[in-house]
Amino acid sequence: MTWPAGRVGPVQLAGVGTALPGEPVDNAALSRRLGIAAEWVETFIGTRTRHFARDLDGGTVRWTLEDLCTDAADRALADAGADSDDVAFVVLATATPDALMPTTAALVADRLGIDQVPVYQLQSGCSGAVQALALASALLACGPRGGKPVGLVIGGDVCSKHLDLRQDFRELPPSQLVNYVLFGDGAGAVALSREPGAARAVLTLAEHWLSGLGRAPGQRVEWFGLADRHTDLPAVTEDYKAVETMVPVMSQEVLDTLLDTLGWPAATLGHVLPPQLSGRMTERITRGLRQGLEWEEVSCVADTGNNGNALVFFQLERLLPRLGAGGRALGIAIESSKWIKSGFAVEATE
Repeated sequence: MTWPAGRVGPVQLAGVGTALPGEPVDNAALSRRLGIAAEWVETFIGTRTRHFARDLDGGTVRWTLEDLCTDAADRALADAGADSDDVAFVVLATATPDALMPTTAALVADRLGIDQVPVYQLQSGCSGAVQALALASALLACGPRGGKPVGLVIGGDVCSKHLDLRQDFRELPPSQLVNYVLFGDGAGAVALSREPGAARAVLTLAEHWLSGLGRAPGQRVEWFGLADRHTDLPAVTEDYKAVETMVPVMSQEVLDTLLDTLGWPAATLGHVLPPQLSGRMTERITRGLRQGLEWEEVSCVADTGNNGNALVFFQLERLLPRLGAGGRALGIAIESSKWIKSGFAVEATE
């Protein structure tokens, strides 16, 4: 293909890995703990199970984001047949770091035995994983660093750290209650390379655009320091109605832009990885995007919950075994914080 001017060329998707904390928590278990109707969750949210890094009964932290990201990255490297000595840089995307400093990215690199290479951490929501893929592609375009062929890209979130399990959930308005049933925890990673080899697929394009000019944020996640930690301000607020209105529209814009940029006829798409907000929202968005075409949807959110920056990697893990010879796929991620559109393209290796 002729590569668009100013854009980075394709890179090899050499390996993928994911990590979820503990056993899945179904709607019946969530109903018992929170005192809300499982039918409400199933009807309006459409998420069957999710995973939590915290124990729902005692609130004990069982896994940190560092733990989950380390496990996912380790599996991605193993899937690529690589090790820590092959890694030229690390890019990690999250909205929920374990601490402001040191970065989770640096701690994960240390756990993996990676040293003396650049380590980046991107602070973003669901679009952060695509931002990380775009940055890694650009870094790889500069050539191997010190003979190291692999760029390690990680995304993950531990959303349960922001949930107050001590309150009476029956008193919460739906706008706050939705955060307790929508989100889950997890991490994912890919090993990228520009070296020719037995790559499972090619990352052809990764793009993102800020689209929030003059528009109120759709989601806000607070950080409380020593001076303001006793505030009554909710840790997470979300304008779910704005999300329901805007995300389908923005998803179509991303799909159209990617197809136009790549010069791909829509009929050549084999798979689409739609935004993973919730089971019901993903179903609605997918219906709008399909427009009579026969591509296959690749989704995970109904089983994993919305685990933020991990979602793209869970979708990629499901996509790769299905991507036949000559297969093409487009992925879309929309972040409601300040309305960020992002998307990426994957092709089967020849």
